[in-house]
Amino acid sequence: MKGIITAMVTPFDHRGEISKQGTKELVRYLLGKGIDGLFILGTNGEFHVMEEKEKLEFAELVINEVSGQIPVYVGSGGNSTKQVIELSKQFTQLGADALSVISPYFVAPTEHELVAHYTMIADAVTIPMLMYNIPKNTGVNISKEAVTVLARHENIAGIKDSSGKLENMVSYIHAAEGQSFNVLSGSDSLILSGLKAGATGAVAATSNALPEIDRAIYQLWLEGKIAEAEAMQQRIEPFRSILKLGTIPSVLKAAIQWRGIDVGAARLPVQPLSSASLQQVEAVMKEYYEQ
Repeated sequence: MKGIITAMVTPFDHRGEISKQGTKELVRYLLGKGIDGLFILGTNGEFHVMEEKEKLEFAELVINEVSGQIPVYVGSGGNSTKQVIELSKQFTQLGADALSVISPYFVAPTEHELVAHYTMIADAVTIPMLMYNIPKNTGVNISKEAVTVLARHENIAGIKDSSGKLENMVSYIHAAEGQSFNVLSGSDSLILSGLKAGATGAVAATSNALPEIDRAIYQLWLEGKIAEAEAMQQRIEPFRSILKLGTIPSVLKAAIQWRGIDVGAARLPVQPLSSASLQQVEAVMKEYYEQ
């Protein structure tokens, strides 16, 4: 679990159904840009508005298109431990390389309940599992103490931290010291900071639209070119500043459309961007790729 792993959007067609052509084009495009892994059915992948049947269809489509070239991390998380286990087993049968399991949401579980939830899932699966911490959306932050316990499980291979707080990511790195456990930044503004602190990579949504730049952050860091890596980290800020123009993942999808890949619109209730917002997205993308 290392490098730049794209938190991939789910392409939909004009009817709002999964677009097989769009999915294949997006996967091929990201493979061509040297991305280190694909993270599907996450927040930007709109897993929360997809039916189980669609999730299975989409996962199979992506796994087949990738064909073992890079790891595919598949989001199987949900509120029911039993349902997560069942879905995780189905994704495993489809050929997923690893599972991503978001913390239960709506009802905030206690630390004891979280540890039990993740342990039961890990006990039931046969492939590596990545915990997904996004307290802004779930209402609960996975504690350092919970990670200390869970990092010892042979099937729990790491955690994606989308708290947006470097100190939280660092606490996970310290908690898992001595274990075969990976900490990945889920906040694109902290890719380089996380790497400096001991993270092994990042699950980056911006790499859907700016794969060259995100990949350069990691590669330059590997080469010890810290100043150049920092410059690349700062280059994604203009794009991050426009993400507030719409609800996730509307802006990201518009940017990917600008790059020539038809990924469709986000599902309702997320509305399409206004003409003015689309113009702003286009202007920022031109700054990156038409200079």
